Amino acid sequence: MRDAVIVEAVRTPVGKGKPNGSLAHVHPVELLAHTLRTLVERSGVDPALIDDVIGGTVDQVGEQAMNTTRYAVLSAGLPETVPATTVDRQCGSSQQAVHFAAQGVMSGAYDIVVACGVESMSRVPMWSNVPPGKDPFGPGVAARYPEGLVPQGISAELIAAKWSIGRAEMDDFAVSSHAKAAAAWAAGRFDAEVAPLEGVNRDESVRPGTTAEVLAGLKPAYFDPGFAERFPGIEWNVTAGNASPVNDGASAVLIMAGETAERLGLRPLARLHAFAVTGSDPVLMLTGVIPATEKVLRRAGLRLGDIDLFEVNEAFASVVLAWRQETGADLGKVNVHGGAIALGHPLGASGTRLTTTLVHAMRERGARFGLQTMCEAGGLANAMILEAVR
Repeated sequence: MRDAVIVEAVRTPVGKGKPNGSLAHVHPVELLAHTLRTLVERSGVDPALIDDVIGGTVDQVGEQAMNTTRYAVLSAGLPETVPATTVDRQCGSSQQAVHFAAQGVMSGAYDIVVACGVESMSRVPMWSNVPPGKDPFGPGVAARYPEGLVPQGISAELIAAKWSIGRAEMDDFAVSSHAKAAAAWAAGRFDAEVAPLEGVNRDESVRPGTTAEVLAGLKPAYFDPGFAERFPGIEWNVTAGNASPVNDGASAVLIMAGETAERLGLRPLARLHAFAVTGSDPVLMLTGVIPATEKVLRRAGLRLGDIDLFEVNEAFASVVLAWRQETGADLGKVNVHGGAIALGHPLGASGTRLTTTLVHAMRERGARFGLQTMCEAGGLANAMILEAVR
């Protein structure tokens, strides 16, 4: 089976997903088109050689409907002959796009393929694809889970309760995320991965002055009397400060066979080493990163200690902290340039955003192995391992 390698990875700055956010005026197709255009320009690859473009978007409705990835390809000026598709594995949509792209290369179905993602949460708010009064789950799910499923914020609270993760620990983790992100920007560590646009050149959600004292003053974000009665163990410690914000952004990675990169004279950033996807309890929902990490390590024939850097999506601080308790990972190796709590979480773009940050951090730090994992709605998780190409 052929190697699949990443030869280029770019992302937009991440804007706040609000009407006055820095990227709110940019149509989601144009956000993604910008990353595709930049990816091709930086790599120097003839875009006519691209076999497919696989993009992730979560709320595929309104301005993100009708196969957004295809229209981003056209807007970017790529040849009309370049096909595209849009996938949805919730928050892990563009990480799943990476899996599909790499697996296609490894199987011989593709030689060159782009994995990417976009979400404009200011223009297409979360749950826009579920009209009021409509049930996206159906009667079979209701019968299997008669007490009902829950929002992700409630799942984050349940995780905090189950793993005895307190408010101070979550707030401290959030402070660290902002501090690492601010330090990375100050040191120019994002320069190689970020493609500025429309006068925006920085991630808008990073708050360098965030302190534990400031976060301690925030009210619980998900308190609900009904859920409080159903789950009396919840302490209601999840806040807007120790959870990811809503955001706008896009990201993309260029994947090809190792032999193709060699023939084109391109130096790979990393080799895609192993992949895993798991399902887990859809009520706890966000714990799949734990078995996904175990599964991908087993498939790779590696141990946790072999991994030099981790990217674990910071949907909520409790998710990463529970993952850390179960795996024993060194937090000093996790999200070394900050995570989604600081950098932002533009749903469909987050998977390839994490990949972009990880491959550049691996190159900068001389890391051999990097592991990326993401929790996803419905009790799902993706994980993959990247390996440096020496």
